[in-house]
Amino acid sequence: MAKEKQDTLFVGSLEKGMRVLNVFGERHTVLGLTEIAELTGLDKSAAQRLTNTLHKIGYLQKDPDSRRYSPSVKALELGNAYLWADPLVQLAMPKMIELGRQLGERVNVARLAGTEIVYVIRIPTQLTAFGAMIAGRRLSALTTSSGRAMIARLGEAERKEAIETWPITALTPKTTLDRAKIAEEIEKAIVCGYGLTQSENIMNEIGIAAPIMTGDGRPVATVQCSISSLKWSLERVREEIAPHLIEVANSIHLPVQAKT
Repeated sequence: MAKEKQDTLFVGSLEKGMRVLNVFGERHTVLGLTEIAELTGLDKSAAQRLTNTLHKIGYLQKDPDSRRYSPSVKALELGNAYLWADPLVQLAMPKMIELGRQLGERVNVARLAGTEIVYVIRIPTQLTAFGAMIAGRRLSALTTSSGRAMIARLGEAERKEAIETWPITALTPKTTLDRAKIAEEIEKAIVCGYGLTQSENIMNEIGIAAPIMTGDGRPVATVQCSISSLKWSLERVREEIAPHLIEVANSIHLPVQAKT
């Protein structure tokens, strides 16, 4: 068997440093050195050198008493750079602000990133929980309205592979783990033009999303709305929300070369 060609431009130490930054998030906001080593799979000596370097250049802050680390304000600059660079964010933001005002509900734009969706725009309401306001949150594509809406627009072979192999993370007792049922929901999304979920990621929440396509017909993002099932029925969501999402999604024209 032929050996895989080595990438001579790949910098392993940089990859390990980014691995350290990537362990911080919603579930791990403050970490000690031992925890960082365990989560990254690095030995403690390597984790210490990398963490110290990231602290010295400003991306991690260190509590002088507990000696635990957390991301610094400088780390936020990485997300800021992405938002400026992604043409989708600039095209969609004013439309999403108007859509949120029109519907009076929380609206989002999500990107497809591998087997997950990532929220890149979030327009909250006054009652929105903090976690649902923050851009950058990742969720399993198969359990979200955004993921299902985009998978529905893939070619048949890609769609089948996604349904059969992409990972599923159960976040509520209602998260669908049966891939046959997920396939049924994606088939419905093909027909109606939007994805729909109920209590899959947050209890009593209906998610509905319409796909945003590139010029060559690839699904790369969605316009999504999250609604309380205590206030809205599925029928009302289909009748009163879906047409607006589809209209806005169709009005966002991305070039073939758009970032995915």
